[in-house]
Amino acid sequence: MTAFGAKVAVARAVGAASRRSGRGGGTTLPGRLLLKLEPEALRRLGADLDGETTIVSATNGKTTTAGMIAALLEADGRRPVHNRAGSNMTWGVATALLEQKGQEGLFEVDEAWLSQIASQLDPSLIVLGNLFRDQLDRYGEMETLVDDWARTVEARTDRTRFVLNADDPAIADLGRDAGGEPRDGIAYFGIEDPSQALPELQHAFDAKHCRRCGHPYAYERAFVGHLGHYSCAGCGARRPQPTVAATEIELLGMEGSRVALRTPAGPLRLELPLPGLYNVYNALAAVAAGLELGVAPERIAPALAGMRAAFGRVETIEVAGTPLSILLIKNPAGANEVLRTLRLEAGEEGLDLWIALNDRTADGRDVSWVWDADFELLDGAVRRVLCAGTRAPELAVRLKYAGWPVEAIEVEAEIGPSLDRALEGAGGRLFALPTYTALLELRKLLADRGHAEEFWR
Repeated sequence: MTAFGAKVAVARAVGAASRRSGRGGGTTLPGRLLLKLEPEALRRLGADLDGETTIVSATNGKTTTAGMIAALLEADGRRPVHNRAGSNMTWGVATALLEQKGQEGLFEVDEAWLSQIASQLDPSLIVLGNLFRDQLDRYGEMETLVDDWARTVEARTDRTRFVLNADDPAIADLGRDAGGEPRDGIAYFGIEDPSQALPELQHAFDAKHCRRCGHPYAYERAFVGHLGHYSCAGCGARRPQPTVAATEIELLGMEGSRVALRTPAGPLRLELPLPGLYNVYNALAAVAAGLELGVAPERIAPALAGMRAAFGRVETIEVAGTPLSILLIKNPAGANEVLRTLRLEAGEEGLDLWIALNDRTADGRDVSWVWDADFELLDGAVRRVLCAGTRAPELAVRLKYAGWPVEAIEVEAEIGPSLDRALEGAGGRLFALPTYTALLELRKLLADRGHAEEFWR
């Protein structure tokens, strides 16, 4: 056994022991240990993949998009090495490479780690979904990430193909060279159905000015935050024509959506089991990527129709006879799409909600983003809400200012007791809206009580 082989064996053994202990860490600990023993481990492990390597990154939706691409590949008879549990930094990718076998790689990657992981894995395809303001204490302003991504694209245009969101001005601009001319090897996706446009621009509207000349963008329509149809009067930059486009969309609340697509392989009709316009964007990215990866077009719709929700992303778990639907929220744009979806679910009796706001490192210490999320969308649609998490009182204040009735708002910071109170008083389905670390706490609690499996298994 080589020295590197011995390090790999040690890391695998530690991962197996961690999972047997039931304490978690199985999605990160083996990779962390191996990278400490061998800093070039990611490059060396990635070199063993015989097929293509695909990287997916975005502020919102990368876990679901990667899951959809995995479903397409599996429908095509291919099972990629994939960090399915959502651990998307170097150690999570290393853990997947350590513990899975496959000929090709599919990895969701944290926005701030795209450059480093791409340089080590040398991907043949990179899918970039969107960039929104998120965790400013960690990432800084969105423009910082855009500049970093632009350097990554520039460095890889001779050996990597890209799937880019045409409706995100910052992402679409990465498909142009320094002179504004289209790059080769770019496939775009976007929404063409004007019926899904917002009546007005949201507070969570980040891309206001052209990266090239600084002139304000003019929007013909916007769909999710700043994603939409735009142009710049200053330099003439405008939304590129998407090669994969949603031409007709019917949103069905929590049931999902029906979508008609235009693709280079011909028209497709999708029945998506995941709700919201944001999941339509995820599906568009996955379809574009699947076609780039050679998935047979006739396999796409059946594969996506059978999609299961990714961990914590519209996952429904039965708890003592009550359906508990979990929808992750972590920034204004993503929260707004969840709220728009729930608005479609509000009956005469109103919604029962459990919302957990944490401010731990993985959430971002700054929780002022809740004031940019449009909780006003559910004004008059809420029967009862339990506010939980480390910043539960601040959340309750925000909901009061959103017009939610004070008598409907309760505060119980502890995750377990608050969930119990919410379940006891729920009239039917309970909707849980946790931030990231609250989601982990919630999922562990449900697993410990026997309602769900541990997510790292």
